[in-house]
Amino acid sequence: MQNLDLLKSKLSNPSKIVITTHVKPDADALGSSLGMANYLIKKGHDVQVITPSEYPGFLHWMKGNDDVLVYSEDTHDTAKVLMDQADIIMTLDFSVLGRIDELGDMVKEANGFKVNVDHHLDPEDFADFRLWDTGAAATCELCYDLIVALGDADFIDKDIAECLYAGIMTDTGGFRHPNTTQNVHEVVAKLIAHGADNSRVSKEVYDKNSIDRLRFLGYALSQNLQVIPDSRVAFFALSEDELRQYNSKTGDTEGLVNYALSIEGITLAGLFKESAGGVKISLRSIGKFPANEIAAKYFNGGGHRNAAGGKVELSLEDTVDRFKSVLEEYKDQLEEEYKLL
Repeated sequence: MQNLDLLKSKLSNPSKIVITTHVKPDADALGSSLGMANYLIKKGHDVQVITPSEYPGFLHWMKGNDDVLVYSEDTHDTAKVLMDQADIIMTLDFSVLGRIDELGDMVKEANGFKVNVDHHLDPEDFADFRLWDTGAAATCELCYDLIVALGDADFIDKDIAECLYAGIMTDTGGFRHPNTTQNVHEVVAKLIAHGADNSRVSKEVYDKNSIDRLRFLGYALSQNLQVIPDSRVAFFALSEDELRQYNSKTGDTEGLVNYALSIEGITLAGLFKESAGGVKISLRSIGKFPANEIAAKYFNGGGHRNAAGGKVELSLEDTVDRFKSVLEEYKDQLEEEYKLL
């Protein structure tokens, strides 16, 4: 960890701290943000979490949720004042300021000491202290390591432990993905020792579905799923009208792409979701197939090798056509990766 002593010094006196994370926060983003916020509050700091957008209702159980400031036109001025007055700004689960839209400019212009904790590829150099490890399964895993490195493991209570546990659980696919390392198991065991109720966290995240979401899932699986067996590819392509028909809310498509990847014989899965600003793309793959390469080359995105995403200002039909057109380029690799497993 670079400049750990400097960070310790910055945290040695009560400070105004702002924590932010990426657009459409998932469990790792919000879990790391609220986990660190609750820890820093116990240390005597004045902490405000600001998210660039709304996040799923199945994350609202985390301690500190009610105090999160969600950025919007209405909260712009408040967010700007908080950023400008912050002694320390923590950026978690992303390392490119463009990922937080208007908040990115605020972070860049602010004079506070900047901390970045992340596990994604290709970081931008903007932080005074960085804990960056692409080998980590989740930013929550790194946040646990940071708290321990700061000598504050005893500050981790049930609430902090459950926030961090949630992010690790989801970013490992419920401890099923290849990134579920020995260290992951050791960290979550320690979080449970600190009071995390793993059964409760799992229930809050996975077992609080609305009727609309389940009906939407049934529609997507039965009517929208497309499979290209010769390419070992499966995907969903959802229009705004389809999402509106089932009253789809933030987080309702979370995990949908994994159903496509779970099909026997599939190496690469995709989710294409239409919105007013274009089409958002989520890609998942198995083995060493580089989903992030396709996301970066063709969809203005990036991410991890097996989990990537992007966004294009195209119609849904044109986006799907672009995706199909690049499959020939990867056809041999798609086949080879499946055979290696």
